[in-house]
Amino acid sequence: MNLRDPKKPFIIAGPCSAETEEQVFSITQKLAASGLVDLIRAGVWKPRTRPGNFEGIGHIGLDWMVRAGKEYNIKVATEVANANHVEEALKAGIDALWIGARTVSNPFSVQEIADALKGSNVPVFIKNAINPDLNLWVGAIERIQNSGIKKVTAIHRGFSSYQKTRYRNEPLWNIPIRLMQIFPDVPIMCDPSHICGNTEYIPYIAQQALDMNMDGLMIETHPDPENAWSDKEQQLTPNELIDLLNNLNNRVQSNNESDQYILDELRLKIDELDELMVNCLAKRFQVVEDIAAFKKHRNLTVLQINRWSEILQQRVAEGKALGLRAEFIVELLEIIHNESVLKQSQIINQPHQVNKIQTKNH
Repeated sequence: MNLRDPKKPFIIAGPCSAETEEQVFSITQKLAASGLVDLIRAGVWKPRTRPGNFEGIGHIGLDWMVRAGKEYNIKVATEVANANHVEEALKAGIDALWIGARTVSNPFSVQEIADALKGSNVPVFIKNAINPDLNLWVGAIERIQNSGIKKVTAIHRGFSSYQKTRYRNEPLWNIPIRLMQIFPDVPIMCDPSHICGNTEYIPYIAQQALDMNMDGLMIETHPDPENAWSDKEQQLTPNELIDLLNNLNNRVQSNNESDQYILDELRLKIDELDELMVNCLAKRFQVVEDIAAFKKHRNLTVLQINRWSEILQQRVAEGKALGLRAEFIVELLEIIHNESVLKQSQIINQPHQVNKIQTKNH
């Protein structure tokens, strides 16, 4: 499996769950015939939040997948959540495994899987943890690598959030970008199905992942999504998947000297503006320290909610007038404001802190 082909993203597709032998063979035949899919996925053990929901067909599904893969000359993968799953999948002849978000959230479970993998050379795909905790993702990759597995791939499937948004799981692209920096040699893919939770936004997220130089996509695909036994809202039909893949723009990194020269010139401008921005922030926080000293002298509260509301309203309006998204301005200001509150609290609550206002007055 070539996970870093610059000409083509690596595509994993298939149903959320293996349901029947007919379903597994039908979807495998259609996806293999497309020539666009590299690996067929299907879950046979499904971790569900509440009991009573469909929890997977069990090990019998492994046999369906292996036979379908051989018949249509394509490799197959399934999810494992414990050592027993690993042993059964390897014994059945499954070509690749993935570790889901719930399992990655528990280091004990990941270590159990890592121990069961020792001595094998099966490719392992590792999704991020449910919560936006980069260290859990990093730790899972390290544990699997330490078990001797050479072919490890990360899968970005988004992160749960208490906020209601259009996505089932927030993309939080900054986290997979940081993972790329930590593991430059580990391929990383995107799972738009679990980020979106519905089929409407899958094309947008899939394209965004490729624009960010991710190595491939894992997309849930079902022959009859309306009657799927799990996650029917986020599964494409085979024809919808083929249309999507044919319309994706697989951008490449240019080695053209002229292109590189133009990019270098533009990046130099970015560097200069970034330097100005950092200097402005430093000056802003110097003023914050003066404000904290004054509030301490006057015994005033750190948070002035009316002032904060006023800043938000004004800056959002200014940003929108300049073509900046309101959501971006709010998020940026909240980061700056939280740091300002923290800095003020530290100054005000240190009894031996030199009071700048008093110093200036004397």
